[in-house]
Amino acid sequence: MKDQEHPFLRPLYRRVILVAICFAWAGFELYMGSPTWAILSAAIGVYGVWIFFVTYKPLDETPPAPRDTGER
Repeated sequence: MKDQEHPFLRPLYRRVILVAICFAWAGFELYMGSPTWAILSAAIGVYGVWIFFVTYKPLDETPPAPRDTGER
């Protein structure tokens, strides 16, 4: 989750799915009786919320306008 500018993470639904998987895994671990792994998975989910939603800055998708060089 370090490279938040990776092209794979641009669509919102992918970021939502990644964070949801972390919290779902935390719930699964808690259900299976492993609170340490549940806390670890939930912490990764909280970090994902912070990185992918709170501090996420999408790249500008518009291409730059062509420059007029004045040559003909």
